[in-house]
Amino acid sequence: MSFDLSQHGITAKSVRRNPPPAELYEAAIRREADSRIAANGALVAYSGKKTGRSPMDKHLVKHVDSEGEVWWGPVNMPIEPELFALNRERARDLLNLCDPVFCIDGFAGWDPKYTIKVRIICSRPYHALFMHDMLIRPTPEELESFGRPDYVIYNAGQFPAAHETTGLSPTTVDLSFEDGEVVILGTEYAGEMKKGVFTIMNYLMPKQGVLSMHCSATADPVTGESSLLFGLSGTGKTTLSADRKRLLVGDDEHCWTDVGIFNIEGGCYAKTIDLSMEREPDIFQALRFGAVLENVVLDPLRHVDYSDDTITQNTRGAYPIDFIANAKIPCVAGHPTDIIFLTCDAFGVLPPVSRLTSAQAMYHFISGYTAKVAGTEVGVTDPQTTFSPCFGAPFLVWHPARYAEMLAGRIAKHSASVWLVNTGWTGGAHGIGSRIDLPHTRAIIDAIHGGELAAAPTRPDPVFGLEMLAEVPGVPSDILSPRDTWADKSAYDETARRLAELFRKNFEKYADHCDPEVRQAGPRPAAGMSGA
Repeated sequence: MSFDLSQHGITAKSVRRNPPPAELYEAAIRREADSRIAANGALVAYSGKKTGRSPMDKHLVKHVDSEGEVWWGPVNMPIEPELFALNRERARDLLNLCDPVFCIDGFAGWDPKYTIKVRIICSRPYHALFMHDMLIRPTPEELESFGRPDYVIYNAGQFPAAHETTGLSPTTVDLSFEDGEVVILGTEYAGEMKKGVFTIMNYLMPKQGVLSMHCSATADPVTGESSLLFGLSGTGKTTLSADRKRLLVGDDEHCWTDVGIFNIEGGCYAKTIDLSMEREPDIFQALRFGAVLENVVLDPLRHVDYSDDTITQNTRGAYPIDFIANAKIPCVAGHPTDIIFLTCDAFGVLPPVSRLTSAQAMYHFISGYTAKVAGTEVGVTDPQTTFSPCFGAPFLVWHPARYAEMLAGRIAKHSASVWLVNTGWTGGAHGIGSRIDLPHTRAIIDAIHGGELAAAPTRPDPVFGLEMLAEVPGVPSDILSPRDTWADKSAYDETARRLAELFRKNFEKYADHCDPEVRQAGPRPAAGMSGA
């Protein structure tokens, strides 16, 4: 029986609501010539020309009810209500030509007090399965009583946007808080739906006194206390949260309330380039029947060649969180004891681990320094240094200071320790040095969670002002001070000063919103290297 979506302007001949994964597999194989079933059982699908997000094509409707709350600029570009309505009508018209149309109803937010109901309307089985995996899946009883959703996402991404609404770009991702709707045109990259939901939560949660965060989270299996790992895509949030010594709360999006933390999502979305059973066994085994593998290459026997980046370096796998054996269901946990900022330093001058003061924590949270890993966004082929406030600028709605103030208050109230962990380069910048070994980074995270670094000896970094750990169990001491790993010490000194100056210039945009102590907690570009 076809589900009625006429309230959303969808009058397609057939609407399949929350079909089982097996049905979506069948539909994908029948309707899409390039869809495959991999030897591991996952559905292999391709997103076409766009193999990453298109952040410059994101628009928020400028409405009197919300425009004063939005951090307008390149992150949140305005679109008039009339143009949003035109794009929505185009999406509806194009979806109505499809047979069938898929409807996925699910939840965002594991804490019932803050849960929102989300409806996905799309035509590609791949998109439907992706959001079946990524949203919190309702029980049959919850689906029966689902009612009207809080937000609807119209994904007509295989069709371009009209030129009169977007100028020259065929791509647009438009969000109206007042209408409770998202419209996607001109991109078939599934991650746009996931991040559309995250953007919604980044607006709604602070209005309720809840901090929304771009981070992964794990929990201590005994105490239930949590740990947060912040970072942009490619810095290791998903990889490092797949930790068999702890329970997985979630790999990417969380909220911090007065009683603890909760995951926004019902699934995980992992980068799979160079994935192996030896290095990331939990993720490797989660990619099975019911999972989606995106833009990967198969060999003649349908085995995934995870090293093949012919299509993109941003190959991805989406799977329900309960595909991870040690997932904590429901995905909620106690207050964090440790906050870990992950940065992928392409300059190779930041230490593998540093302990941060409260002022430094705010400085580095607002700065959000990392490198965009190749393929994460359209047009990025080599790692590029970037500053992304709150380690998630593309998904923020309020000014970064709003999120930073909320984080500072919670860190102080719950006495959480804050760490900066570099998962990037050592022994030189990108192209000269090498990526820090994953086992060494895992040892650092283990030592943080085990409490072994709380009182461990440190040495100061004269340029960045960081307290570098001098000893970490399981990590060679000679890599803990980055200057010692460079053959050319003068080249290190110059590179460190250059990055410090980039920090300083970037922070000028936010300095007026910060206390003097935070403004003074950043690097000192003019500092000498004597004694380093």
